[in-house]
Amino acid sequence: MSSHDFHQGKLGNCWFVAACSCLALRKSLWQQVIPDYKEQEWDPKNPRKYAGIFRFRFWRFGEWTEVVVDDLLPTENGELIYCHSNVRNEFWSALLEKAYAKLAGSYQALDGGCAAEALVDFTGAVAESINLEEGKYGEVISEQMKLFEDLMKVHKRGGFISCSISESPGRPSEAETGMGLIVGHAYSVTAIRKLRLGESLLLSFKAEKLFMIRLRNPWGKKEWHGAWSDSSEEWKKVSDSERKNLGLTVENDGEFWMTFEDWCKNFTDVDICRTVNTSYFSLHKTWEKEMMYGAWAKHPEPLLNRSGGCFDNSETFLQNPQVGTPVFCEVFENRDLPAEPPGGKFSEYLFDVKKAQDKVLVSLQQEDRRKYKKEGKGDNITIGFEILKVEDNRRYRLHKLTVQERVATSPYSNTRSVFLRRTLQQGRYVLVPTTYIPGVPTKFILRLYTDVPSKLRELKADRPKMTCWSLLCGYPRRVTQIKVHSAEGLQKQDRSGASPLINCTLIHPADVPVTSLALCPFSTPPYALYLLITVNDGVLLCSLPFDKVVNTVGVMGKTPFDPDPNCFAEGAAFPALVTQPGADPYVLIKCENQSRRSLVQHDTTSPVFNTQVIFYRKDIDSPVTIQVWSSSLLGDRFLGQAVLAASPGQPRRPQRLRLRGRGGGEAAEVPGHISLTVLCSDDLAEL
Repeated sequence: MSSHDFHQGKLGNCWFVAACSCLALRKSLWQQVIPDYKEQEWDPKNPRKYAGIFRFRFWRFGEWTEVVVDDLLPTENGELIYCHSNVRNEFWSALLEKAYAKLAGSYQALDGGCAAEALVDFTGAVAESINLEEGKYGEVISEQMKLFEDLMKVHKRGGFISCSISESPGRPSEAETGMGLIVGHAYSVTAIRKLRLGESLLLSFKAEKLFMIRLRNPWGKKEWHGAWSDSSEEWKKVSDSERKNLGLTVENDGEFWMTFEDWCKNFTDVDICRTVNTSYFSLHKTWEKEMMYGAWAKHPEPLLNRSGGCFDNSETFLQNPQVGTPVFCEVFENRDLPAEPPGGKFSEYLFDVKKAQDKVLVSLQQEDRRKYKKEGKGDNITIGFEILKVEDNRRYRLHKLTVQERVATSPYSNTRSVFLRRTLQQGRYVLVPTTYIPGVPTKFILRLYTDVPSKLRELKADRPKMTCWSLLCGYPRRVTQIKVHSAEGLQKQDRSGASPLINCTLIHPADVPVTSLALCPFSTPPYALYLLITVNDGVLLCSLPFDKVVNTVGVMGKTPFDPDPNCFAEGAAFPALVTQPGADPYVLIKCENQSRRSLVQHDTTSPVFNTQVIFYRKDIDSPVTIQVWSSSLLGDRFLGQAVLAASPGQPRRPQRLRLRGRGGGEAAEVPGHISLTVLCSDDLAEL
């Protein structure tokens, strides 16, 4: 199968033909769409084997669907009406189009569309749309180069790219531009290359560098007339052999080269289909995939409504489906583990991420609506989604946006899929898929790709479930939401961290200290070095200010000593501790028998935490305690605490509280303040 086997007929489905041209470039992928193609091929040696039916497979809404068609194709005067090949006895393109039309409901349902939709149906890839005009890729060279590198990576790794020029006033659909491009027409990208011009195209580093892209028009004719078109003067700079390697022809076959800069300036929209690598046996980056099905459904009861519209609809936005994705959540005590919710054990969705951040890919896809075209309802719905950073221990639906952070918003589009890439910091997140307008019912499929396993679950329950155990153990009477913003003025501590000291030769402390310090891998220069060594009289502590003497360390013992130089050979490695005056603070929030711990903030006495927690409290008279600690290898140090009654009568605004020592509210004050916001309600479904 070749990309030249597909030519558009009388049907306005250039988007489908462009997608087929892309598919033809990847044999391993089109063999998924046409299974056992050799068995289905006409065999002149065994004509009785021919059955007149053909099988095709399409990835439709998360599942591979098989479609069977016969060999009756629509013709007019002996010519195929719709998609056809250059070769008169080649019918794969027409049969593939017929199978896809059957899946959509009719040939007419294929009139108008997006190449990315067909490519997703062919491969199960993730679709992304980019507006080149809005992104100013034709003007900002740095953004242009980033896009080129991204598209080249997509193409090399088996992805697909198509592009088009959108209609505008004075630029109607199917009009031809002055450079030979067709408005509203889908072009497939068949190659992306970096070229160097000079005596040797590949070896001359002084040569002019070119960023090139090759496109194909589904009509099989009508090509680009600008620089680097098939017969342009620019190609004279390239040898015949190199032109052959690039696949350059001077035929009017619809395929042509252009510079990436010209491409960014002349086209307005690009559709990218990424084949995300989820294989563990790969040299390239591997992603962990999670997929969920859902639906937007109307209901007169607000707590049951699941079609609340976009973020602008503040009263109903949180009445959409909510999907929890804990990128990081530390389970501080086993008793923090919640009860099993509907649909599975919640512990399957808690995990620790070692990295400080995680890159995520999110694809939201609505059901294909072409089958509704006969009813006049075939247009796509405008969809998108929001990502909210929520409390570290949230496990019930959001009902009001208070301390949560809106960290990412996808584009809202009436395409079948919307896509977003983001790097998220450690924390727990809720993803809210929405239609733009409230009250529009339809189904959707959500796919999430992360560096580490991510167990998604839909947040269905509004509050803790009442069970028979509630009679014995009690049922929550109050919900309390706490966000610790920051602290300031904390007491400085000696912070320690391990480091190897290599090639360290020790001398008498009375002499000028000179040693070879080959390795001390700390992100910031330490103020002092402490070397722990073992000699005859025990462990000795040595110290010298590091900011004054570079690559040296002095030795001083608790008792006078004269170390034997033979005890310490060149190249020996010694365990060491580095200490700095400061603090590595974190907060520990305690409520009844639950505890939540924030991330450690390094080297600061004025940390910014932005830590959120939520508690469903049975004993409303029991206070909430917020403690500040400093992390240390030799044992964490208590810096102070604030004790809160956390009742509904408290002000719902940020508070700045003085830290106190251990004990009740009258405990002695200690250095430092803490800033936080506390919200309480006796309605468990309010927050």
